[in-house]
Amino acid sequence: MPIIACILPDPYLMDQTRLAFHGEHDDIRLEVGLMKKGILQAEKLAGEGFEVFISRGMTAYLIKNANPEWSVVEIPFTVMDVFQTIGRANLYGKSIGVVAFAPLISGLDYFGTVMDTSIRFYPLKSENEVEAKVLEAVEDNVDIIVGGAITGNVVNKRNIPFAVIESSPESLRQAAQEAKNIALAKQREKTKGNLFRVVVDYAYDGIISVDTKGLITIFNPVAEKITQIPSQKAIGRNIREVLPDFELHEVLSTSREDLAQLLSINNDQVVCNKVPINVNDKVVGAVINFQDVTKLQRMEAKVRRRLFSTGHVAHKCFDDIIGTSHQIQKSISLARDFARTDSAILILGETGTGKEVFAQSIHNGSRRSHGPFVALNCAALPEQILESELFGYVGGAFTGASQKGKAGLFEVAHGGTLFLDEIGEMSSMTQGKLLRVLQEKQVMRLGSDRVTPIDVRIISATNRPLKQLVNQKEFRADLYYRLDVLQLRLYPLRDRNEDVIALAGFFLGKHAAKMNRKLRFTPNALKELTRHNWPGNIRELQNVVERVLATLKGSKIDTKIVRLHLEDQFESEINMQLRDAEVEDIRRALVLGRGKHAEAAKILGISRSTLWRRLKKIKI
Repeated sequence: MPIIACILPDPYLMDQTRLAFHGEHDDIRLEVGLMKKGILQAEKLAGEGFEVFISRGMTAYLIKNANPEWSVVEIPFTVMDVFQTIGRANLYGKSIGVVAFAPLISGLDYFGTVMDTSIRFYPLKSENEVEAKVLEAVEDNVDIIVGGAITGNVVNKRNIPFAVIESSPESLRQAAQEAKNIALAKQREKTKGNLFRVVVDYAYDGIISVDTKGLITIFNPVAEKITQIPSQKAIGRNIREVLPDFELHEVLSTSREDLAQLLSINNDQVVCNKVPINVNDKVVGAVINFQDVTKLQRMEAKVRRRLFSTGHVAHKCFDDIIGTSHQIQKSISLARDFARTDSAILILGETGTGKEVFAQSIHNGSRRSHGPFVALNCAALPEQILESELFGYVGGAFTGASQKGKAGLFEVAHGGTLFLDEIGEMSSMTQGKLLRVLQEKQVMRLGSDRVTPIDVRIISATNRPLKQLVNQKEFRADLYYRLDVLQLRLYPLRDRNEDVIALAGFFLGKHAAKMNRKLRFTPNALKELTRHNWPGNIRELQNVVERVLATLKGSKIDTKIVRLHLEDQFESEINMQLRDAEVEDIRRALVLGRGKHAEAAKILGISRSTLWRRLKKIKI
């Protein structure tokens, strides 16, 4: 609450005022200052933060006019105050002169007839008349002069009896309470004003207000930034001079709002709303609020990320990719280049080659790194569920659908990356819908007729020969060329033996740390790992390392234990059974063909070269 000071024109009044304020208004500061000294005292106190002043008479009048921002409460003079003072003065003689400002003594002439006293009134119009009026009273042979503090200063110099008009305790307390009411009101207004300023200054919109003549009264920081016009050069000027495109004549004259108008300011597009301000059904001004369209789009993306990005985060980056081979370094270098673009990427590679790791790394290396990374395995879901996951649906769109509806992954990935793994497994119908979304850059939820604009980068991956599927009419050619703008091929582990050693050491260290054990591969064990074909690539290698650690008793991993876990025993038995059956079929065909390879191949339904390779393999 604003702090209050009481500036008294006479030191004599200090004790009287302190006594009147005691207990209820002790927080009001008391100072002495008459007339111009009272103004100086008010200026000093204002510098300390005081905003409400209590004073009386001409001092109050002068303080009030010195600064219109100060709130001044005048201590009232009542008839009873003057009456009591004249009563006290009567003790000094029967002739009393009242020298005071005219408003104070107006209407008191009848006192002279009521009391057995001769009372003469000498009204003042300004402080310059005090000396003359006092001399006039002296010439009239008054016994005592009554008046305010300024009169007392002149009278005391001439050693004439004087009685100051005192304010009653009730008048003083009344002034104190009024001052506190004003202080409370100022505090409320200040709170409202600060709130209004914060709302205006920190709004996302540019805000301009004008009066009925079109003169600008508010020009907030966002308006300054968008228009590149400082507020001090705008406020007070007509809106037509400052921003002629923001024509407000019709809004002010018709009192009709004009919403969602698209304007160009400094070559930037803004959306503008113009709304009239009505008071008692009369237009007293108008408010314009406007936003940069680009900023609106960024805010929309931010809101979408906050609503949907929980859990959709890419954790891998290029530094997490293990390997020193020429092939892996080539793939990383190419992927880094792709990350700097915004084009669709198709990642080709066998199962377990790290396609999603590369997809996450590309996302984190791109300008979309702060957006969501949303991954979907297209082979993991039935067709209808896959569509609802991708495109979303409205409430009740199909049996079992949530009544609230659901945003699709395209909406969730807005501003980020959508990774579609095993894209080759997507049905033809879903491929068509996906193609439309990629072409139009907008998505429509299942069961809805509304479209939502999207900004999503697509990274797709497959372990199938997608081009061959296109040739076989199993995958849409138009979608293929939409997805295969940039192509990243990941090499299988069997073609990069040095990476096998690096990855094996990485997985060993990772799992050994969890087990709090110190472990190592022998050189021969590492050689054994490099001889393996690794059809499951990195994922298979990780599984083998985990299997080894699960059964390892010591700290050294040798060739024997590696060989034990490189082959699945059940798989080996089946392979042995298949091999024995194949050998028996070939033997039978050779007997029937009388040892001739051409005849035996014809019986088996294979070519001579295939038969020759099989014979070499089984050593017949």
